Amino acid sequence: MTGGHGRALAVNDLLARVAEKRGIAMGVGSQRAALRDPMLVPTYSVVRESAPTAFIIANVGISQLVEQGREAPLGARDVARILSMVKADALAVHLNYLEESVQPEGQTRARGALAAIRALARRSRVPVIAKETGAGITRAVALRLRRAGVRAIDVGGVGGTSFAAIEALRAAAQSDHPRMSLGERFRDWGVPTAVAVVGAASVGLPVIATGGVRSGLDGAKALALGATLVGVGRPLLQAALRGEEYVERWIAEFELELRTAVFLAGVAGAAELRRASVVVTGPSRQWLDQLGYRRGAPRARK
Repeated sequence: MTGGHGRALAVNDLLARVAEKRGIAMGVGSQRAALRDPMLVPTYSVVRESAPTAFIIANVGISQLVEQGREAPLGARDVARILSMVKADALAVHLNYLEESVQPEGQTRARGALAAIRALARRSRVPVIAKETGAGITRAVALRLRRAGVRAIDVGGVGGTSFAAIEALRAAAQSDHPRMSLGERFRDWGVPTAVAVVGAASVGLPVIATGGVRSGLDGAKALALGATLVGVGRPLLQAALRGEEYVERWIAEFELELRTAVFLAGVAGAAELRRASVVVTGPSRQWLDQLGYRRGAPRARK
């Protein structure tokens, strides 16, 4: 979930142990820091050490895959180090250009990004997941990513942690008032998670719903809209900072809520929620109507 800083070792160790025990997949934070400073490798590698059989997702930023001024893009050897660091089962490429735009030191060159993803997907020994980080993914972008060879879409929609707002706070601490204002202005930029799930679910790839999933009921709604999996960040991080007991309690509550939603929807299991009748109202309905999305639309053929 995290990595590259002082508290990350203990947090990742705790979450990985619970993931191993519960059969939960786990992703790490951006591994760029460990490429720059090998002393930080243990803050990531502890995940595989503590979860030897769990499904582990490595992480690299899209900005690092294209040339950024004088900084060369990561090469095949760098990607291999990222994967081996956590003995990864998959590799997430996080598409965080909104965050990079607000960062005072942000890397915003995007030309060649899609070609870089295509090349990475072709040579990677593990499946590549395209992962947004708070701005969501449209159906059109999901289609382009599928054609580029990614194997799953993590929509990372609006509704969860706003990294634009976080970067605005960092900019304020550096007295960078234009970037602070930019982050505040764009804190809610993008596609809401529910809408992004419906759009991405029609392109024929597994969809991971992230961005504001705070409960088992949220998870059930995402699955009903077409998600294959759901991912949780902030609530588990907050629980991990309090201790393993709190992580276990949070997961138990999540599971109970999800099982209850499955039961009350009258389906056999969580995977069957997408067959349940769904009513979408309010702003989400308006988004779906204006974008021309329809839940349950035929999946695109490869």
